[in-house]
Amino acid sequence: MAKSNIYKQIVDYYIDMKTVGIIGGLGPETTSEFYLDIVFSCYKKTKKARPGIIISSVPLPYQIEEDLIMNNRGSERYIPFLVNEAKRLEKAGAEFIVMPCNSLHVFIEEIRNAVKIPVLSIVEETVKFLKKNKFKKVGIVSTSATIQNKLYENAFEKNNIEYATPDDFQQAKMGKFILNLVTGQQKNTDREELIKIINDFEKKDVDCVALACTDLQLLIPKHPTLKIFDTMKIFADATVEKILE
Repeated sequence: MAKSNIYKQIVDYYIDMKTVGIIGGLGPETTSEFYLDIVFSCYKKTKKARPGIIISSVPLPYQIEEDLIMNNRGSERYIPFLVNEAKRLEKAGAEFIVMPCNSLHVFIEEIRNAVKIPVLSIVEETVKFLKKNKFKKVGIVSTSATIQNKLYENAFEKNNIEYATPDDFQQAKMGKFILNLVTGQQKNTDREELIKIINDFEKKDVDCVALACTDLQLLIPKHPTLKIFDTMKIFADATVEKILE
């Protein structure tokens, strides 16, 4: 086969796919799960080629990460790191950007203003999913930063979706095991605590629970009656749609 024909085939494969840039590393295991989900979900929809994916892992100091997860403190220190990685992805050829981390979406407008390509929102995609499936009241489990900045609460109120959140004691516990997850520790005791928190939502008449921290899916929580939705999976599906748009 002539070289020109080979090059044409390669170009044809990618004409139908957008290249996604992932701001990753927060945490690293979730980023790898997100990457694999995109690759295999694309394969289910098209057997032409693997999607173009560029991952930029944020070189964030551990102390800054711990301060945000545990205490919602010093969040402004994230912005230069995230903006730098977004610009790097744009320069590398990404056609849109995603962040598989809910807490980072506190800074989504700063990131959107720093680049000329679209930046998808995990919050916006989750709201679309819940409205499409006609859920009325959602239990939110997430980091303190996500809760205190009302990322989901504000979005739910605008879209007439009721919600419930853990109490302060439960939220403090959750901060500890989310920190364990982002440093590579998956403990059965943490899984049990998360399930206890989800059990308490039954008393609050929710019809589903949203794992609004993408690292929580690593604990694989299950409940006999409540539907549990992983915002990372919702976001991965939305990312695949955009790639194949």
